[in-house]
Amino acid sequence: MTTRTDWAVRTARPQDADALADLAAVTFPLACPPGSTAADQRAFLDAHLSAERFTQHTSAPGRAVLVAATPDDELLGYTLLVAGDPADDDARAAVHIRPTVELSKCYVHPALHGAGVASTLLRTSFDHARALGGAGMWLGVNQHNARAQAFYAREGFAVVGVKHFRVGTRIEDDYVLERPL
Repeated sequence: MTTRTDWAVRTARPQDADALADLAAVTFPLACPPGSTAADQRAFLDAHLSAERFTQHTSAPGRAVLVAATPDDELLGYTLLVAGDPADDDARAAVHIRPTVELSKCYVHPALHGAGVASTLLRTSFDHARALGGAGMWLGVNQHNARAQAFYAREGFAVVGVKHFRVGTRIEDDYVLERPL
């Protein structure tokens, strides 16, 4: 992938599902802690970030998938928003702003890290979260992912708790971050 400057954020369409799954296969492992195995990462991708799952996400009520895409529909990054109270008990206890929207996924192709794609995607996601009825947004980020933690802190998120996150056979520790919309 070459660095692109001609892109815009739009709502994902069902026909983006294959490209989203391909992008997830490149980006998800980058957010995993060092002890995470390729097999555990693949199991997570197959269960949660497959083309079939992205097709479901693009049409499910209370969800929004946003993509940063070039005019020829090359996907550079994506976010997945989920409206409603957290399903995870620890996250539900940590999140204070209601109604809330989870930033379930926020990933950008590594060739575009630092190019402003993630910030633009996230800020557009804030607008979509408000449209979903959210007064706040929360997310989970691995406790070893200092780069992501710094990015979210710059965007106004603060640590409000901890939760566990399963990747394959491993249980990882995440910080719960939240910010008002």
